[in-house]
This record gives sequence, structure tokens and C-alpha cells, in this order.
Amino acid sequence: MHDLKTVTALGGTTPRVDTFARVTIAENDGVALASVAARMGHEKTCHAALEKLLGAVPAVGRAVLHDPEAGFWMGPDQWMLGAPRATHELLADQLTALLGKAASVTEQTGAWVVFDITGPGMADLSERLCNVPIRRMQAGDVQRTVIHHMGCFVIRRQAEDHIRILGPRASAGSLHHALVEAAQSIA
Repeated sequence: MHDLKTVTALGGTTPRVDTFARVTIAENDGVALASVAARMGHEKTCHAALEKLLGAVPAVGRAVLHDPEAGFWMGPDQWMLGAPRATHELLADQLTALLGKAASVTEQTGAWVVFDITGPGMADLSERLCNVPIRRMQAGDVQRTVIHHMGCFVIRRQAEDHIRILGPRASAGSLHHALVEAAQSIA
């Protein structure tokens, strides 16, 4: 029998955490992700199911930071949903069962790397990374942007000094390098 061990997007056996004077960059390997796309003619049914699950359907440029499930808008009638992997490892299957024929659900956990950026220097770091208006963003605001030539999502979390960045897992090392370089430049 195989003795397989999971690895994080950065290749470690535990998520990497880099702490600098004013900011902490934490690889968050504990998020299960799944995309949801409403099927034509079933949009109202899909919206109703998402509203029941999250409390609201994420609007354009917004996230619903519900607990334990959360979601954000990705495009017309398309959303990314996330939840703690410890309790929702089969999130895509759970959403498929909930939404039935109203939506197409795709497992996304292995496609994205998640970094949580916290600390009083978070806004300064963000301004060096990408062109999102971080100082005007409120909790729940989401922006799709480019960081170091990679398409990413920046989500403003509840705490004033916290953002979550989702980037392509295949480029996790490059994204991490960009984050560390920006953190070092504000130290």
C-alpha cells in the first residue's frame, strides 16, 4: 500500500508562514473551494439555493463572508465558494447535491493557492503588488487583478488589516516570491 503524504501548494508538509516587521504572509491550506455556475433557465433556483446557504447571493465585486461557507462573485451567474477543508473536504459534492441541475459545480481546491496577508503594513504591501484600491475597499469587497503577471483575486476580509489572495496553484512559488519581495520593501 502507498504511504502518500499531502503537500501544500508551496511543497511543504505544513503551510508556510513568513513574518516581517509589519506584515505576515500565511499560506492557507485549509480552504476547500468549488466554483458554481448557474445553468441557463435555472438561475432563480440557483440563486435561491445560494441565498439559503450563504444568507445572500454574492453581488458583483462582493463576497459573502458567511461562516462556515463563504462565496464571492466571479462573473455573471458564477461564484467561487469556500469553506474549511477540515469540515468540507467534499465541498463540490455537497454543492452538487444542494444545487442539483440548477448549476454546474467544479472542484477548485487543487487549482488555487490561498494566502492570508495580515498586519498593519497590509495596505502598503497591497499597493506594491497590484492596482486594487485597497484603502477604499470594505470588508467583503473583491477585486480580480494581476499580481506578478498572474490572474488573482483579492478579498478584503473582516479585520481592517487582513486580505486574502487567491492565485493559480501552479504558480504558487512565483506568487509567494512576489508577496515576500513586496513585504521586504515595506519593512
